[in-house]
Amino acid sequence: MRRRLALLFALACTVVQAGGLPPLLSQSGFTDGNLLPFSPQYPLWSDGTSKRRWISLPQGTRIDGSDKDAWVFPVGTRFFKEFALDGRKVETRVMERMADGWEFGVYVWRADGSDAELAPEAGVAALPVPGAPGGRYVVPSRYDCLACHEGASVPVLGFTALQLSPDRDALAPHADESNPLDLRELVRRGLIEGLPASLLDTPPRIAADSPLERAALGYLHANCGHCHGTADQSVPVALRLAQKVQDAKTARAALGSMLGAPSRFRAPQAPDMARIVVPGRADDGVLPLRMRSRDPRVQMPPVGTRIPDPEGLALIGRWIESLEADDSQHKEK
Repeated sequence: MRRRLALLFALACTVVQAGGLPPLLSQSGFTDGNLLPFSPQYPLWSDGTSKRRWISLPQGTRIDGSDKDAWVFPVGTRFFKEFALDGRKVETRVMERMADGWEFGVYVWRADGSDAELAPEAGVAALPVPGAPGGRYVVPSRYDCLACHEGASVPVLGFTALQLSPDRDALAPHADESNPLDLRELVRRGLIEGLPASLLDTPPRIAADSPLERAALGYLHANCGHCHGTADQSVPVALRLAQKVQDAKTARAALGSMLGAPSRFRAPQAPDMARIVVPGRADDGVLPLRMRSRDPRVQMPPVGTRIPDPEGLALIGRWIESLEADDSQHKEK
């Protein structure tokens, strides 16, 4: 069985992607000694995998942080995110800043852990991995990567002023506090320039009315805000869940777009549901329903997960139950 799994693993990784990334992770700068580990305060849920993240900046370069919500990374910047299950490395995703934009790729680790190979551009639909849902792990395609990263105003999602704020959210699910790289450390190391001093004097945090609301909005920002970011995005739902450091009103906008808001979506199993969030009733809104479901016609996010996030659902449920039945004070003015 072990040999058969190794053979299937190898066959799944024989076709490499086109583009500027090398065929092996070891050739991508992953072991060049210039990697800085970091941890966003609001991580993305990925079916219970453990994740490690690194940034690599070209020698002598700096991030331009003058726009609080849209940092500019120098050409040659690389981000690496490693996914593991039960202590076994499965894949490492790479983003690299090229002269004409960002290149995305996924490297799948060999069964012996000696290196990782660039996956096919179409991904791997059913990689045999013990511990994965149904024993099969889905390696995303390049287009899956683009669906989330290019849907956001800036393709880099987890390395931002909010995500690296020294004012960490103690209630954020799945947070990893082992990597102390934050805004102050970036400045101390001389890795960022133009960052407004106000972000160091008063570190960014979501402008919420309670710790529970802050954590809920942070979770939705990280897991949903890249698609449901602003009212003018292409998704046909007027949710505004992305939080901006530069605009303190984004928390109000997020709440106003959810609480008691009508929903155009009708779930096959609950066709009468008509509101995105029903204050005080966690079981009656479309938002928690779509987070729970893994019916492909219903589930949200639509890609990247095969099982619901129990901690995320519990957090959102507690927050909704804590809201007053008539929560009109949150409506955007």
